[in-house]
Amino acid sequence: MTVSYDCLCAGIVVADFLCAPVSHVPEAGGVVMTDAISLAIGGCASNVAVDLCRLEKKVSVAGRIGSDLPGRFVREELARAAVDIGHLIETPGAQTSSTLVINVRGQDRRFIHAFGANALFDGAEISRELIAQARVLYLGGFFLMPAFSAECGVRLFQLAREANVPTVLDVVIPDQKNYRAQLDQVLPWTDVFLPNADEGRLLTGLADPLEQARSFHAAGAKTVVVTCGAEGAVLVAKDQTLRAGRFPVEFVDGTGSGDAFAAGYISGMLDGFSLARCLEIGSALGASCVRRSGATTGVFSRTELESFLSQNRLAIARL
Repeated sequence: MTVSYDCLCAGIVVADFLCAPVSHVPEAGGVVMTDAISLAIGGCASNVAVDLCRLEKKVSVAGRIGSDLPGRFVREELARAAVDIGHLIETPGAQTSSTLVINVRGQDRRFIHAFGANALFDGAEISRELIAQARVLYLGGFFLMPAFSAECGVRLFQLAREANVPTVLDVVIPDQKNYRAQLDQVLPWTDVFLPNADEGRLLTGLADPLEQARSFHAAGAKTVVVTCGAEGAVLVAKDQTLRAGRFPVEFVDGTGSGDAFAAGYISGMLDGFSLARCLEIGSALGASCVRRSGATTGVFSRTELESFLSQNRLAIARL
């Protein structure tokens, strides 16, 4: 079958309502001022799709939106970013999934989230034929789609392996529930697993990101990259273990930085680069994201990324 897409991005599609950084969270009944409140694309699948398009990759997104104004906004913005939206399903009677993103200066983000149409996404929307048209299958937001079970993930990733399409998995953990048993069903079919250290701690009970990565690798994932925010990232694969630093940039808003990292890493995969180079590209794209408010607003274009990497190198140690 003819390859139509560099990457098929499946999973959560969200409309983000976010504020520019505020000084503090107001008390009950109080008001705090912000410079701006904006509506932006959010959700792992849509963020990664937009970021990959910035890197001049051909991308389609598979997910669900509602028949409402936020859904129309998401559809129009994705199309404007050159993302193929032919597999974005409008779901009558459901609102578009939305997140209220609260940014407090000097603190991590706070999220208030509504499942919306994402609650109905179960992977049956994606056929064997569609997977075979992609060079990489990315699934983002596992655990944040109530109808998408571990069995759904295994089915999709089995189809991808049969079609020789590499799989990339990302998770979002909405509560303190133990999701490890579900994850362990999908990891043996996963080529690249990309959690952050907080997610890794919740899933493994381990504080050390390197030990988290080793645990996920032992469970079957071929390559595991645990992102650690200001502490960089660690990578564990069959024949190598890497620890990366970070690129020093001005931090404004961390929303979407993990998705930008995923897009950069996938771009490196598509270009046939080494694990270390994929790690460097992911780190650079993630760093570009945090410079501005919004999940995709500040992400480098391909030209900007190449220029940045020509002038900056990431410290990577082999362990």
